[in-house]
Amino acid sequence: MTAHDYPEVWQRRTPRARLVQWMGWLCLVALFVWCWQVMTANTIWAFVTDAPRQAADIGSRMWPLEWGYVPELLLPLWDTINIATLGTIGGVAMAFPIAFLAARNTTPSAMILRPIALFIIVASRSINSLIWALLLVAIIGPGLLAGIVAIALRSIGFVGKLLYEAIEETDARQVEAVEATGASGLQVLSYGIIPQIMPAFWGISVFRWDINIRESTILGLVGAGGIGLKLNASINTLSWDEVAVILLLILGTVVVSEWVSAKLRRAII
Repeated sequence: MTAHDYPEVWQRRTPRARLVQWMGWLCLVALFVWCWQVMTANTIWAFVTDAPRQAADIGSRMWPLEWGYVPELLLPLWDTINIATLGTIGGVAMAFPIAFLAARNTTPSAMILRPIALFIIVASRSINSLIWALLLVAIIGPGLLAGIVAIALRSIGFVGKLLYEAIEETDARQVEAVEATGASGLQVLSYGIIPQIMPAFWGISVFRWDINIRESTILGLVGAGGIGLKLNASINTLSWDEVAVILLLILGTVVVSEWVSAKLRRAII
């Protein structure tokens, strides 16, 4: 009986491909072990093993909740919502023209203006809002203005990236139909492109506002105003019953903002 009498067995990968795959997994495990050793080189494991007991101790100090502290939190909470709302409006206003400069089908200059617009978008997305707030507090001083500007600068990258991608995905046939009527460049933009992207624009803006509600709650930790100031003060004084109330209030605010943004996106889109 010869080898031709047996049917050939199909294999997904060749022996060489399987060897390369296993070598890749081995390198990945070795990289993980090396990264773990680097990250935990200065870790004090006695603190880590004691962490559950410390967490249980802090949790016991949070009870009973200090509900009488709620009236003092309403104004900072309102400031937080205003930081998120005004920051979102500012960020969207700046991101709208930048998105048109970044999109391939609308930019006036693919060699100069488009790279500049893309750089602004990448720079905004690369720096966290907390870092923006930390820098702005040092530049313009502590307060709500630093928080508003930080949220706005952070929002440019998010809104600009999603919006310019939506612009590039517009239907070219509608643009060509408007151009065929002899419309000017501004008219083509107004009647051929903007109507197509408006649902995406409003959906992106509302979604970013929802994200900014969450991010603005912690800006007070660096002096940028809002309920984060109260949270930082309560943590510094070890008032864990007040911390628990603040955390519950932040949770409730985020849940409500999530519900509102979902309703708005459903109504718009």
